[in-house]
Amino acid sequence: MRRVVLDASVVAAGLRSRSGAGNAVLRLVAERRLVLLATPPLFLEYEDVLKRPEQRLAHGFSLEEIEEFLAELAALVEPVEVHFQWRPQLRDPSDEMVLEAAINGQADALVTYNLAHFALAGERFGIPVIRPADLLKKVKR
Repeated sequence: MRRVVLDASVVAAGLRSRSGAGNAVLRLVAERRLVLLATPPLFLEYEDVLKRPEQRLAHGFSLEEIEEFLAELAALVEPVEVHFQWRPQLRDPSDEMVLEAAINGQADALVTYNLAHFALAGERFGIPVIRPADLLKKVKR
């Protein structure tokens, strides 16, 4: 089973479009075909992003529905403890928690739509940085 860390952009996109790759990745997590790794700060980032007014307008979920989704997602997460912080590695400080979850959780992949943000650090730590669509291709093999 593949162990993955999802950037918040993937989780948000997964709720915005039922036919997109982000949603398909979330379904694989729900089916337990992927193990979702997250630290508490990263999971709180998911919550923050999903509850933003512009995101709520895009995905159309009520706060109660978002809370239900997050509770279900939390039940599927394999918690990651951050033993070492590797900061700074990235230009955007808010991306650091995603990378730290991947490093400390020994992820098989960091899944994001923002490849440029993570590519060099991913190479440095031996963690593939891939788009959701590319992950789906790998899982189907």
